[in-house]
Amino acid sequence: MGEGLRERKKRQTRQRISETAIGLFVARGFDHVTIAEVAAAAEVSVNTLYNYYESKEDLVLPPDEASPQRLADMVRARQPGQSAARAVLAGLRDELRRRDRKIGLSAGFAPVFEMMRAAPTLTARLEDLGRQMTDALAAVLAEETGARPGDQTPRVVASQIGWFHSLVYSEIGRRIVAGEKPTTIAKGVLDLLDVVEQMLGERALNYATRED
Repeated sequence: MGEGLRERKKRQTRQRISETAIGLFVARGFDHVTIAEVAAAAEVSVNTLYNYYESKEDLVLPPDEASPQRLADMVRARQPGQSAARAVLAGLRDELRRRDRKIGLSAGFAPVFEMMRAAPTLTARLEDLGRQMTDALAAVLAEETGARPGDQTPRVVASQIGWFHSLVYSEIGRRIVAGEKPTTIAKGVLDLLDVVEQMLGERALNYATRED
């Protein structure tokens, strides 16, 4: 069934609020714009805005896009014969080739990145999000491999996956600041992932391989 009128209007309102907020944050700085100002510029009430976004930080990092389950979801969806690490490597490569907005390669992202980097609450949110992703992944790995209580292997493997996932974002950010174009950034980070895969130990690289 296609999208209904009500759902379409809600989606359009959510998008208008988000785009308005990002525009104001980029122009004036995240810390210098209030929720009330975003609501007024988007022509909605403050209560309506909060119906779509629970916090000011959510306007930049919405939970449906910046999810603590991101890595766990990649691993849950892996194909038969594919390990946890290889699933995440494949997912990142696919996003890079598609210039997915989740990894910051969409057109015009550079000023948004600079705005985020200048806002302590957003950088803290990103750091906490990284920890939550690793924790969620470790729990999935422990469950799927039947790890015994006290077995630290799932956490160690999850930490290694979390590390190269964070490395990808750090490298993208570094290259954005350097003024590189999205196509150049994607190629460079794809090359980086090749090195990561070569350097990972066999045990970590093949851990939690899904049976055929």
